[in-house]
Amino acid sequence: MRNPKWHRDELILALDLYFKLEPGQIHARNPTIVELSQTLNALPFSDAKTDAELYRNPNGVGLKLSNFLAIDPNYKGKGMQSYSKLDEQVFKEFVNNQILLRKLASNIKATLLQEKLVKELKAPLVEDEEGDEYSAPEGKLLYKLHRYRERNRTLVEKKKKEYLKKHGSLACELCSFDFEKVYGATGKGFIECHHRTPLSELTPDTKTTLNDLMLICSNCHRMVHRGWDNKTVKNLKKGRVLKDLNG
Repeated sequence: MRNPKWHRDELILALDLYFKLEPGQIHARNPTIVELSQTLNALPFSDAKTDAELYRNPNGVGLKLSNFLAIDPNYKGKGMQSYSKLDEQVFKEFVNNQILLRKLASNIKATLLQEKLVKELKAPLVEDEEGDEYSAPEGKLLYKLHRYRERNRTLVEKKKKEYLKKHGSLACELCSFDFEKVYGATGKGFIECHHRTPLSELTPDTKTTLNDLMLICSNCHRMVHRGWDNKTVKNLKKGRVLKDLNG
């Protein structure tokens, strides 16, 4: 049975190492490739392993880095041509933004060092069924860390109380939708919470404050997670919704 396809988090970690090595250093005996193999096996959602000895072993990691050689226009050799569309996509996303790539890889590895947190992040999210987390360019692990912080009940309740005290009702900070006004008693006290910190900046040591949280409706929250950037959010807050979305 073949090993599962590589996902974004694994490719982010592999590509980060690729840019640190010379072509001649890409082989299974390289200590940094052995270390990456161990890191990949520590990812909390790598539970579909077909064989513990084969899954992302140093040889397989070396072959994946050789795939990047085949994609890299600066490499004059051939490399391993059997690369996937996702390999090529991730390479093109980060080849000219290696600072962000290094930051993401560093944050992923820092998260893996927090054993208690990693156990929490193993739990499936409701969004898994709709594929939202797979669209996160920063990868699944940081997305889960982001969602985990958004669901901190203590902080969310404090944020809601603060907002209620200031505004008198719970309305979406982007579109002003009020669940209680529309749904009556059923919607009373209901609102979702979004963590403002970009996933690329999120680390296990990031301290979440009430100012980091934003109360928004379910629709806006889903759109933010599907790719609305900070400029879009600012325009929405200014009421320029259609203008921004229609270009």
